[in-house]
Amino acid sequence: MSIDPITLSVIQAGLQQACAEMDLAFSRAAFSPIIAEANDRADGIYDARDGALIAQGISGLPVFVGVMEASTRTIIERIASGETAAPEPGDTYIVNDPYLGGTHLMDVRFARPYWRKDEIFCWLSNTGHWPDIGGAVPGGFSASATAVEQEGLRLPPVKLFKKGVLDPEIYAIICSNIRVADQRIGDVKAQEAALRIGEERLGAILDRYGDETVREAIAELRVRAAAQMRACLDEVPDGDYAATAFVDSDGVVNEPLAIRLKAAKAGGRLRFDFAGSSPPCAGPMNSVWATTLSSVYLAMRHIFPEAPMNAGAFEPLEVIRPTGTFLDAQYPHPVSGCAAEVSQRIAEAVFLALAEALPHRVTAAPAGTSGNLGLGGHDPARGRDFVMYQLSGGGYGGSARGDGLSNGCSTIGISKAPPVEIMEQNFPVLYRRYALREGSGGAGRQRGGFGLDYEIELRRGAARASFVMDHGRFGPPGVRGGGDGAVNEVTLWRCGETYRPAHLSKEQDIPLSAGDRIRVLTPGGGGYGAPFERDPELVAEDVRLGRYEAGEARRLFGVALDAGVVDAAETARLRR
Repeated sequence: MSIDPITLSVIQAGLQQACAEMDLAFSRAAFSPIIAEANDRADGIYDARDGALIAQGISGLPVFVGVMEASTRTIIERIASGETAAPEPGDTYIVNDPYLGGTHLMDVRFARPYWRKDEIFCWLSNTGHWPDIGGAVPGGFSASATAVEQEGLRLPPVKLFKKGVLDPEIYAIICSNIRVADQRIGDVKAQEAALRIGEERLGAILDRYGDETVREAIAELRVRAAAQMRACLDEVPDGDYAATAFVDSDGVVNEPLAIRLKAAKAGGRLRFDFAGSSPPCAGPMNSVWATTLSSVYLAMRHIFPEAPMNAGAFEPLEVIRPTGTFLDAQYPHPVSGCAAEVSQRIAEAVFLALAEALPHRVTAAPAGTSGNLGLGGHDPARGRDFVMYQLSGGGYGGSARGDGLSNGCSTIGISKAPPVEIMEQNFPVLYRRYALREGSGGAGRQRGGFGLDYEIELRRGAARASFVMDHGRFGPPGVRGGGDGAVNEVTLWRCGETYRPAHLSKEQDIPLSAGDRIRVLTPGGGGYGAPFERDPELVAEDVRLGRYEAGEARRLFGVALDAGVVDAAETARLRR
């Protein structure tokens, strides 16, 4: 290596900072709360030859790590084959086709070649979750879809911006197929502006260090990332590991779907094989290959967060393509649940498989659902239609280091629920309740974190509710003797009558009138270790804070609390 370590480190930080600034610009300029407040987006830099990840912002959704790499590679390949028009300076492609390296249709990707001396030096790409992309239901989460066309508008790679100018015809086609189209221009311009910020920051790095030095640094960083991941894998004893995770149902057939994983560690490589998982399903809980692959990558990033964020870190990981299963969906299978739900079950299978091999690193299962709730209708007070998308947090699993985090973001990302005040300001809803779901974490030596308990009332007009969630049938599993977390629960009150979905956490097109309510209780994380080994002081503290009642402390943890212990944690306790 001819590049010195200090220059290498500075260039690495500069590339990451460029991505971070793209993320920030995207969120600050976007109109939709799901992007502007919840940060459901990501930005990255990709290799000009094969689309390999060079850098991604640390505040971008981890599930997009492998996905944007796959979609960028697809664009490059289609340009080479003549299927997609060749780029010129200032062009930006738009694509959301799940089968071309994507996720669900609502995740819309922009890709822009970065030109340097009349050639493409690299690609800049980002993804933003649009609150609606058309389809059968507002928000796109059609729980009963049986074909991808029912989920919304599917776009192959086409130029939305040509030589820096928005193509009005392509944009008109998009707007003619989605709801609340007048609001999309803000997100489109924000997404494009983020890429231009990336161009400016990347140009400054290249001007300072020179093109060849930066190319050499990128190549060296990839080699080092692979070496660092192999060093991480040295912690995993050679051998075979297995686990099974379950999806509640596909939304159409009310039976569980199984994700069966066999992992094999040998030397500096770790292989993942999902053969034997359930076949393609009728409903929208299929996963496309890019999402399945990315789910494994993000799970390993959870386990080894010190691994660098570039393509080299993936090289020691071999994922066998699970052909013939619902984890390798082909057209026209619906996929709206793949990125937000199935991806988390895949990551859960990885955690469960490696929990015994890496007890100091792997946690019990987290809540593992994004809690996708779409609400669309007409607001008579404002005289306009609306589409509201709500995601929610849940409990993290306990670990060797301590109890799980409560109301944490989903496994696949860093997206946070938009503030209640923002949602009430933008949509005709009232949050009657927004609190921790205390006691929902699985019991264990280190208990799981708690989920969320919220209730929404439609204040005026009429609307339709749809939701695609999971862990409503099975709670997040505990490990090493820990108990499972509480399951997801959804209840609606319509015209004074209580309604609970047959598929527990999946339903679509439920009509609501003013005064109707939806209550969601998200899962708690799984417990870690035997519950009766939990420190009685910690049990007493939970009781004192109202997280458990004294009877639950005895039943779950075997701790009998004297009268007054709620006020004095030092009071004597007796194990049953």
